[in-house]
Amino acid sequence: MIVDGFFIAGAVVALVSALVCVAAAVIRQPPNDITILSVAAVELFLLVYGTAAIVRQAGGEAVAGEAWEFWGYWVTALLVPVAAFWWAILERSRWSNLVLGAAGLTIIVMLVRMEQIWDAVPAA
Repeated sequence: MIVDGFFIAGAVVALVSALVCVAAAVIRQPPNDITILSVAAVELFLLVYGTAAIVRQAGGEAVAGEAWEFWGYWVTALLVPVAAFWWAILERSRWSNLVLGAAGLTIIVMLVRMEQIWDAVPAA
């Protein structure tokens, strides 16, 4: 797998978000501005990532794997932080922070798969 800057940036943003949210759960805090904004940063990154992918494709760099699979992962990844956010808003307990943290970890896994699809590396 060829690792590019977008993957590294996304992994860092999602990992920091996950760590912040898990730390908040450990100290028994309900979802607050910091945890929710960390998940919002993940969502913002995904929007930038999708925009960059469109620009890369428009510039002639094609997805080496199946394009529909890449875009399917991207759309699903966009929904994960939104679902975690709504969970945290509706159930304002410390456990909601673990859901927010799980969203960050899920996005890291999805970014790995999207990079594999972009570079046509078979899934292990």
